Amino acid sequence: MKTRDRILQASLSLFNEEGETNVSTVDIANQVDISPGNLYYHFKGKDALISALYESFEEEMRIVLTAPVERPLKPEDNWLYFYIVFEEIFDFRFFYRNLTDLLTRYPALNVRFQDLLARKQATSASMIRNLSDKGVLDIRKDEVPQLAERLTMLLTYWLNFEAVRHPEASGPDIIHGGVYQILSLVAPYFAGGREPFMDVIASLYDDQKADAAKRRRR
Repeated sequence: MKTRDRILQASLSLFNEEGETNVSTVDIANQVDISPGNLYYHFKGKDALISALYESFEEEMRIVLTAPVERPLKPEDNWLYFYIVFEEIFDFRFFYRNLTDLLTRYPALNVRFQDLLARKQATSASMIRNLSDKGVLDIRKDEVPQLAERLTMLLTYWLNFEAVRHPEASGPDIIHGGVYQILSLVAPYFAGGREPFMDVIASLYDDQKADAAKRRRR
């Protein structure tokens, strides 16, 4: 692996585990086992590191946010899709940990993060309209933006909520919980009735939690 990639990998790991404000470039250099000067050769300070990591995150999110728009999805497909979205967010969770503070200290990210929020909301709205057009959801047109906004809020703040509520929870448990909450928001609009849809996603949630528990025991 190239030195630049090792630096980014170490930075992401340290930022996620210890919090971006608690990690210095010297800490990162020590983690990679290079000199601070060598790190500076690749990245001229923390701002450059943050920007490079955000570019990677932005590209990953761009890919996953454009994936589901073309066709209606079954509950199982929706579960997997939102799991992938949450997983990308979890992989770069330091961006969300102290979001307002981070955007204040790195103002160059502000517009880009607002654009990401807009993409999340646009993707959510597109999925809702698509499912409505296919008869899967029964929702008025004027309700679509509000539901899309609630989904976007949950995608943005769920990890922080769970970090406070269940600080020892594993990543998969946190993510599956988020997916369950996302689909629960959609359930009242399910054309086949809320209860049948809730039964399906509750069963999916139980199965996913059981699978995650098995993997932890291995």
